[in-house]
Amino acid sequence: MVEFPILTDGDVYSQFDYGTVVDAMCDAFAERAAGTLEAPPRWRVDAGEGDLVFTAGAATGPTGAAGFRVYETHPDDGDGHTELVAVFDAGTGTFEGLLVGHAIGGLRTGGIGGVAIDRLARADSETLGILGSGFQARAQVGAACAARDLEEVLVYSPTAESRASFAETVDSEVEPSVRAVDDPEPVVREADALVCATNSEDPVFDPDWLEPGTHVTTIGPRFEDAHELPLAVVDRADVIATDSLPQVDAYDRPYVASGEDRERLVELADVLENPDLGRTNADDLTLFCSVGLAGTEVVLGKRFLEEFDASY
Repeated sequence: MVEFPILTDGDVYSQFDYGTVVDAMCDAFAERAAGTLEAPPRWRVDAGEGDLVFTAGAATGPTGAAGFRVYETHPDDGDGHTELVAVFDAGTGTFEGLLVGHAIGGLRTGGIGGVAIDRLARADSETLGILGSGFQARAQVGAACAARDLEEVLVYSPTAESRASFAETVDSEVEPSVRAVDDPEPVVREADALVCATNSEDPVFDPDWLEPGTHVTTIGPRFEDAHELPLAVVDRADVIATDSLPQVDAYDRPYVASGEDRERLVELADVLENPDLGRTNADDLTLFCSVGLAGTEVVLGKRFLEEFDASY
């Protein structure tokens, strides 16, 4: 008989709110800054036609969570593809539960993006621009709106039906109005904070469209030979942050912030601890390169398991 909870995506979505997600990610970054979040780079196991990919971490401070996430990269041929997040108590080693599905991975990425916008965007930011209309884009908008009081969200993606459906759906989930736009230029020009959430390996906007003081987040392809972000933005940025320097350094291909730009990279956790490492001027262009801080899935999974236990 199973004596531990197993939560599905349906369980997660029935109880979650973006405020909880952002709070959990703030806890994770606080532990990272304190040196109590162990977060090694992800690793892969050859599994035939694809890989098994593991991210593991342990938050041994107040959060008290340890564990791992595993997903696979096999060709998609049906509904049998999923992810697992296993959560242990970091103090006792007791197994606390399992989360099955894709929700945790996407929500924690959105939550990390929300923390980045909260700490790097201008204090008077009102407009969020989003390039992309998939699941990741939806989580980024939800978390950003939980982290900041925004007035408007502008979204563009190449397919009119997709961006219109996205705007209609997300408008009912967040406080600010969400509006689909049929051209990326006004989205970029009007955004105080801009999120690129695409799978494009070519730049998705002209860097000349960026206004001084804009914050930019990229969560899609971000290598020198495949990047949704114009490389000119990296050179132009006054601040370049990421969630995991070890993950950046572990990639087997040149990252968008390489060479001298790599030397300028700071961890978001360090910005939380020392704001002077982040934005110091209203006209600063800030850039956040999201790579996935290991252990954040476990921290978020523990939060959902606690809420599940409290509801029963």
